[in-house]
Amino acid sequence: MGSPCTVAKGLSCRMEGLFWQLVLLITLYVGFFLCLSNNFKGKAAGSKKPNFIIILADDMGWGDLGVNWEESEDTPHLDKMAQEGMRFVDFHTAASTCSPSRAALLTGRLGLRNGVTHNFAVSSVGGLPLNETTLAEVLKGAGYRTGIIGKWHLGHNGFYHPNFRGFDDYFGIPYSNDMGCTDTPGYNLPPCPSCPQQPKTASCHRRDCYTEIALPLLENLTIVEQPVNLTSLTQRYMEKAIEFIQHASESGQPFFLYIALSHMHVPLTFHQDHANRSSKGPYGCTLREMDYLVGRIKDKVDSTVRESTVIWFTGDNGPWSEKCDFAGSVGPFIGAWQTERGGSSAKQTTWEGGHRVPAIVYWPGRIPGNVTSPVLLSILDIFPTLVFLANASLPSNRRFDGLDVSQVIFGNSLEGHKTIFHPNSGAAGKYGVIQTVRLEQYKAFYVTGGAKACHGGPGPEVHHDPPLIFNLAQSVQEKVPLDHSAAEFRTVLPKIERTLAALLQDIATDNVSSADYSQDPSVTPCCNPQHVVCRCEPTNS
Repeated sequence: MGSPCTVAKGLSCRMEGLFWQLVLLITLYVGFFLCLSNNFKGKAAGSKKPNFIIILADDMGWGDLGVNWEESEDTPHLDKMAQEGMRFVDFHTAASTCSPSRAALLTGRLGLRNGVTHNFAVSSVGGLPLNETTLAEVLKGAGYRTGIIGKWHLGHNGFYHPNFRGFDDYFGIPYSNDMGCTDTPGYNLPPCPSCPQQPKTASCHRRDCYTEIALPLLENLTIVEQPVNLTSLTQRYMEKAIEFIQHASESGQPFFLYIALSHMHVPLTFHQDHANRSSKGPYGCTLREMDYLVGRIKDKVDSTVRESTVIWFTGDNGPWSEKCDFAGSVGPFIGAWQTERGGSSAKQTTWEGGHRVPAIVYWPGRIPGNVTSPVLLSILDIFPTLVFLANASLPSNRRFDGLDVSQVIFGNSLEGHKTIFHPNSGAAGKYGVIQTVRLEQYKAFYVTGGAKACHGGPGPEVHHDPPLIFNLAQSVQEKVPLDHSAAEFRTVLPKIERTLAALLQDIATDNVSSADYSQDPSVTPCCNPQHVVCRCEPTNS
């Protein structure tokens, strides 16, 4: 067995690893003194900065949340948090797949601006462009202790690693939980094999399964386990989150904790304590486990920093329908126009099921409880809102697609977005291109396409000129578009066209980034290159 090594360029385990640890040490020292300086400034101003916890679910459907959809019964803790906070029922991601959605969350910018238009791979050289400023970097500069627990998926090689993107502490997996084999393969469709136990010269390949490399667990720059034990991962995430909150609360330093869960992405895994607790099989049991984790984190906040902490729960995109019983519920947002023509209307698409996600914001004493808000909001709004609440400043020399919606969450305003834009996330056309425009209750599709459906194929790519326009107030199922000859269609179309043209012109004159999507096998996280799947002994973490 090999021993764990540090994650840096190619993960070579000697002088290069020491170099990256030295770079990280210098970064942390500089950050410490900047934070100390900002703390003194904050105390001089007599202001108390709130703490922030973002909990991001993976591939969770809008209809998985019990208070959203009566058919769901596996989220009692989230339902309770919604009753004590504010729930948004018209909340959207900025893309309907992993990396672009996370990049938008952490930059407040669409993929056409921040450069991240599709997912990064296990061998990706790059990540979120280094000239993009993350929310963690802004808050760290404002005196915050910053941490990330869970899935990163924005680059793991060199300076793309989260420890160099504003996060003081990192514990998690660098990409999706299906992007490597494990000894706890869980539930997936098709089922994937466990990692080989002994070194081999070759391994069998199975379609849609990563059999060549084990899934790593990182603590800062160090691989502490490869393959990771997915069955116990939720418990470890929970312990790390509680520990982070406890230490930060004792220090008096404001904190930002980003918890990016593997739930509800396949492979579905859960501890035996949550087995047989749902009528919906493995998916329901996994949802129960995620809900339990959120409840424990909320309990910790309530017992330590209740009056000064915002919890914002949401999802990265809709359910992965091709996984059939191992995928979640879109609720009423079935994208009927598309499904009648083939393909899925959930993850990877611009139909409502792909990008409309659960959202709850909780801050006792500041955010009114038991409120269901119809305001149109986006995951892009989290960045500018938290920056405002932290009394910090947005990065200069670039434009943002998100809004400061602090007055909305405080219950003082019903003004959110009038327009939001949905890029292609893999179902049809070129990655990142804006294909769908939402203007108030109207939604226009310039391109339609379905992702791969359960036990079926993808839907056809169809370009529409003029676009298909749905009135969501009349057709949340997106079944019947407006007639092109109707007065309603003729009235709204010019407004939509002007809105899209204005966005594209704004992006064309903005400071935009370009992501490096090149790949090199040598940058794949590996703690034991002598083993075919990089198997190594776990360390205590």
